[in-house]
Amino acid sequence: MITQTYLSELFSLDGRVALVTGGSSGIGRAIAGALARAGASVVIVARKEAELAATVDELTADGCRAAWVSGDLSTREGVRAAADEAARTFGEPDILVNCAGVNLRPPMGELGEDVWDTTMALNLEAPFLLGQRFGPGMAERGFGRIIHITSQQAHRAFVRSGAYGVSKGALESLARSQAEAWSPHGVTCNTLVPGFVMTPLNTQLSSDPEKVAALAARTLIGRNGLAEDFAGAAVFLAGPASAYVTGQSIFVDGGFSVH
Repeated sequence: MITQTYLSELFSLDGRVALVTGGSSGIGRAIAGALARAGASVVIVARKEAELAATVDELTADGCRAAWVSGDLSTREGVRAAADEAARTFGEPDILVNCAGVNLRPPMGELGEDVWDTTMALNLEAPFLLGQRFGPGMAERGFGRIIHITSQQAHRAFVRSGAYGVSKGALESLARSQAEAWSPHGVTCNTLVPGFVMTPLNTQLSSDPEKVAALAARTLIGRNGLAEDFAGAAVFLAGPASAYVTGQSIFVDGGFSVH
């Protein structure tokens, strides 16, 4: 009983509301599931209704409280509409996870303004707008957790980082700015930095067995990441246990970044 009470005080998300963008596939789906199973009411925002419905059906079948919103986060109007609809579902969120993203990899010399604009809109501007929408309310209520999913390419260039790496580097800077503004009021803002994870976002790399093997060999653990590897870190950053952790980039990468 003492153990359960202690763990609940540290990690339970009972009574919290979470909004997870990109929560219908890959790392986002794993994080949405982890937060829901830790007790949060979770709203998932993404584009594809079939994937959204399947994810929420799985969670509700497990006894979780979950809902979905289909939205276009690549435009300002789409972000605002999705945010408003999500907030009407279970109330204003206490936890915001920005996982939706696009990873286009043309050679740098061929990187056009269309790819740049698309990448920045979804990977950087949407998290900024969602933070502006929900961060002040979290601060006013005295509790909030903002979690961004970034990339190794925020820290190093490889496999044609291009606009993607730039957007993720800026997203880590955004987390620090948000932390500076809102952490005095109980809102922590951090990023999770994955290693190589075979998700739909990495289809191009995943199709090359030699590159996949080389990336696994570069880790200290000896394998590439799985979406479920992010569950524990997400629950930690979303709950009371991480109250003194803010403005940080936490690597969940099997040692990839130090090898």
